[in-house]
Amino acid sequence: MTLHTHQSLKSDIMQRIAAGEWRPGAVMPNEAQLAEEYGCARSTINRALQTLAEDGLIERKRRAGTRVRELPVRQAKFKIPLVRREVEETGGAYHSHVILKDVLEAPNHVAARLRLSPASSVLHLQTVHLCNDNPFAFEDRWVNIEAAPDILDAPFDRVSANEWLLRQTPYSNGDVSFSAEKAGEMQASALGISSGDALFTIDRTTWFGEQFITWVKLYYRPGYSLKSNL
Repeated sequence: MTLHTHQSLKSDIMQRIAAGEWRPGAVMPNEAQLAEEYGCARSTINRALQTLAEDGLIERKRRAGTRVRELPVRQAKFKIPLVRREVEETGGAYHSHVILKDVLEAPNHVAARLRLSPASSVLHLQTVHLCNDNPFAFEDRWVNIEAAPDILDAPFDRVSANEWLLRQTPYSNGDVSFSAEKAGEMQASALGISSGDALFTIDRTTWFGEQFITWVKLYYRPGYSLKSNL
């Protein structure tokens, strides 16, 4: 008989979520059902679920049950923004346009960032986010296909990679940095600005357990300001 701890249960439940057994937004089995399945005390299940809720991966409500979060959040940490929502909060109409979509073997710098072997397949996406048909942000993204295989069939004519990943692929951890960078020719062309203009830049990597999901750099057009709640 396997002796389960709340840490081992947490790890196993995370793996089942990552495998798609419970998709974002799905209702999970209740404590009694999980306790019976794992052959352990409900208190152990409760503690495992509580740590997952504290990590922002699931949401627990007394009568509605436990759900996998559609937009996971990390407690007391930076919440990944939806660019669409940022645009709509300004009163503008949102649209996105993919200017590059390419599947290739991971370049060395991408493999190092996502901790992949150089032979691993990655999806390279470049997207312009628009506000009232004017450039709002330029997104340069790399996706580990093994971690999000369904992204190859994502309808990018209707939803951005930013939003698709947040809604379809759970993450447990991430790192993010903010900086001001000078626009290169690529960013300048995408945003309709001059090379050398200063851009607010977000550099972010997310992963689930030990598997890295995506690395993205978002370059915002001059005039952008980041807003967050404490």
